[in-house]
Amino acid sequence: MARRSGRALLALLALTGLAALACAEEGTAAASTHPAETLGLRAGRKEGLVADAPPQGVAGGSPPLAFAPSPANTVGQLKAVIAGIFGGIWRALASIFRPAAKAAGYYALKNPTLTQSISTSPAERERLGLRGLLPAGVVPMSAQLDNLMQELRAKSSDLERYNYLATVQDGNEDLYFAALVNHTVECMPIVYTPTVGQACMSWNKIYRHTPRGVYVSLEDAGRVRSLLKNWPQKDVKTIVLTDGERILGLGDLGVNGMGIPIGKLALYTACAGINPAQCLPVHIDTGTNNKVLLEDPTYMGLRRERERGPAYDALLKEFVEAAQAEYGRAVLLQFEDFGNLNAFRLMREYQSKACTFNDDIQGTASVIVAGLLASERITQTPLYKHKFLFYGAGEAGVGIADLIAEAVAEEQGTSVEEARKQIWLMDSKGLVSSARTDKLAEHKLHYAHEHETGCQTLEECIDLLKPTALLGVAAQGQTFTEAVVRKMASNNEEPIVFALSNPTSKAECTAEQAYTWSDGRAIFASGSPMEGVEVNGKKLVPGQGNNAYIFPGLGLAAIAAGAKTIDDKCFLVAAKSLAMQVSEERLAQGTLYPDLKNIREVSAQIAVDVAEYMYETGKALKSPKPTDMLAYVKSLMYHPEKNHKTQ
Repeated sequence: MARRSGRALLALLALTGLAALACAEEGTAAASTHPAETLGLRAGRKEGLVADAPPQGVAGGSPPLAFAPSPANTVGQLKAVIAGIFGGIWRALASIFRPAAKAAGYYALKNPTLTQSISTSPAERERLGLRGLLPAGVVPMSAQLDNLMQELRAKSSDLERYNYLATVQDGNEDLYFAALVNHTVECMPIVYTPTVGQACMSWNKIYRHTPRGVYVSLEDAGRVRSLLKNWPQKDVKTIVLTDGERILGLGDLGVNGMGIPIGKLALYTACAGINPAQCLPVHIDTGTNNKVLLEDPTYMGLRRERERGPAYDALLKEFVEAAQAEYGRAVLLQFEDFGNLNAFRLMREYQSKACTFNDDIQGTASVIVAGLLASERITQTPLYKHKFLFYGAGEAGVGIADLIAEAVAEEQGTSVEEARKQIWLMDSKGLVSSARTDKLAEHKLHYAHEHETGCQTLEECIDLLKPTALLGVAAQGQTFTEAVVRKMASNNEEPIVFALSNPTSKAECTAEQAYTWSDGRAIFASGSPMEGVEVNGKKLVPGQGNNAYIFPGLGLAAIAAGAKTIDDKCFLVAAKSLAMQVSEERLAQGTLYPDLKNIREVSAQIAVDVAEYMYETGKALKSPKPTDMLAYVKSLMYHPEKNHKTQ
């Protein structure tokens, strides 16, 4: 419709130019032709659009008179012709656009960010052209929310609940986010981990045929910015992008990984109040090596193996530059679930060129370091006195190790290189050590310490190294066996055991197992939500090391400061801020993180602390600096109970 209207408008404007040119030429020459004849508009006289032509003859048999060439006559005829032309243009444009104008309310209802559906007030219904398109009654948001939660709880599976919430989001984003904000603990596991993993596995089966995000493929190289222009919202401030190669612990899901950016951005809004109209999920499709998907006739992505050459880097570069050109230098670009081959190098490539971070590496590191910092208040043991063993040496593990080294170095007043000596990694081939440096990926080399014997199994490495903290990031379920946990407990009065892999099926052990096998002495945290357990008469409640404690607040800080870059220290600042917000009551039951019910307040404080650091270190582009940072940060936060167009 828009293209046809545009072509029609251009044609009419061209006609206007031709008419004016023709009239001008006729008015400056002693022509014998009526201008209406020149433009084929003689019939227009019937409607009074063109002045009558001079009489064709006079008494006495005189010959027909030519059009009078006097200046006054020429100007008058010219005005009449142009008026007639513009009248025709007006009627043509009205016929083109009047149907769209009449249907504006219908299309507004199709955009879940423009109305509040059946909560829309009568005045807004009138203004937006919604009368007759909605039932007459106005149903309060609170009543709709109660109904939504009843329906949600009646579903038989979490995937059904995921689809139900997606249906609500398609029709009324304010209602959707009201559920997430007011029932965060209940809804977060549905819209993100662990349920989002199930959704991604089935993405080509449950695809909703509603536009939610931008898909960029290798076939779009050279025109990425035009794809961004197709997105209706122009004030985008936060983008989450993935290439789908390493979705949670599920592997390469190709375009099915789009569920991750969508879910992540839902948490930006729910947890930190970033306006949903300013959020854009993006999938970068460079193929997939998942043969099952490639052979599935319903798979929606490129049917080819992953691009590993220069075309991959060129497409990512074009996207980053297009996003900055379209939305500004300070647009936040969060890289999510990229494979190990690309995650670290892309993070380092763009860290100084864009406002960007990788949540799998930096966000995960920040939330886990926050849990370790909070544990100091339980064990009274500072980080620099711990020895850390990681079971898993992928991007998440190395990212956590890097930030632990930063924190230890700061605590102890030593170098990061020296701090790394307290951190050991295990991968699929056993202990990462200097004996294997010729076979190690680059991101592991900092932790390839010298060791005489090495070890192959987890139990052997615990016996050999005597770690005080064991962190699982290998996405291999039930690898923290009873023997492993008991060895940790025999070596330490309060062993730190973090089973961080997602989803729950990939967790190294459960909270119940860790608490039971350590006789209730383990300091435990998990990557997915887990139930508490009573051991020796004491109720122990595990904390979930959920990245949602970090990335929404950090993103809000970047928006508040107009950050041009985000460095590693931002994540240590965020970790300290989070750790300080854990109450003594929660620590007493073994919980290392704040109550998710207070996530908006937690995110606001993290945003304040990180934004202050950004201003102190020259990373902020917004000027002047707000005098009351907390009040300013809160003023930016979207509230679903209010129509966000008025925010």
